[in-house]
Amino acid sequence: MRSTEVEDRRHSTGEQDPMPRLRRRFFGSLVLIGLLVGLMIGRLTAPGPVQLEAVESQPQGLSLQFDREPEMYDEHLEGAFALLFQAEGEPQSGQLQIDGMPVAWRVQQTEKGLLLHLVAARPLQGQWQGERRDGGWHLAVQVVAAKRP
Repeated sequence: MRSTEVEDRRHSTGEQDPMPRLRRRFFGSLVLIGLLVGLMIGRLTAPGPVQLEAVESQPQGLSLQFDREPEMYDEHLEGAFALLFQAEGEPQSGQLQIDGMPVAWRVQQTEKGLLLHLVAARPLQGQWQGERRDGGWHLAVQVVAAKRP
C-alpha cells in the first residue's frame, strides 16, 4: 500500500526534478516579455522624422520652417547652391528675383532626405542661419550672385 507522504528523493529511480527546468523557462519568458514591452514603449516614445512645414520667399533668399532642428549639409555645385536636410516634406518649387536676376529654387525628396537647390544663370554664393523660434526651427537661406573674376 502506498503512503500519502511526499517522498522527495528517497529513491534513486533516476528521475530528475522538473522544477529547475520550469524556473528557467519562467524567467526566460519574463525576460522576453520585458524586452518586447520595452521595445514597444521605445517605439511609441521615439520622435518621428523632422518635417518641413513651410517655405517662403524672402527678398534675398528663402525662409524654411521645420518642426525641429534637422541635420544639414550645404554645398556649392558649379555655381548652384544646395542644402541637404535629414527631413521629410512635400516637393515644392518657385522663383526669386535677386539683384534683378531670376533664381529658381526647388525642394525635392531624395534617398538621403530633402534637397533644396537654388540655380541661376550666374554662379551663386549662399549662406544660411538657423534659430529656434515658435517651438520649431527657422532657417534663413540667403543667396547672392558670385563676383566674376
